[in-house]
Amino acid sequence: METAIKIPTQWNNGTIIQQQNQPKLSIYNKWTALEDAQAGNKTMWYLVSMVAQGVFFLPVPAYLIFYYNAPVMLVAVTMVLFFANLIAGMAGYGTRVLMSVFLISILTHIAMLLVYVL
Repeated sequence: METAIKIPTQWNNGTIIQQQNQPKLSIYNKWTALEDAQAGNKTMWYLVSMVAQGVFFLPVPAYLIFYYNAPVMLVAVTMVLFFANLIAGMAGYGTRVLMSVFLISILTHIAMLLVYVL
């Protein structure tokens, strides 16, 4: 009896088959591998992001506005990033989303500090 699905069988005779198109190790591939490895620690990453946002990142606009005459728009940027982290954690998004939003928040605040302090 013939079926519609024909899958060729590959017999493994003990030799190692090298793939021709192996993916290169890039920063993105390493980052996604780290996110996938941390899938069981989703609550920990949510708590780390909330503590870091509250302790380190929320005071950044006040510091920049008071000492370096930065625009008040930085408060809006910080609040959007804070609530994005809050919603990503409370809505039950995956670890990839949670860690990526946290990384974007870290990089944005570092960029704000570098722009106005240096």
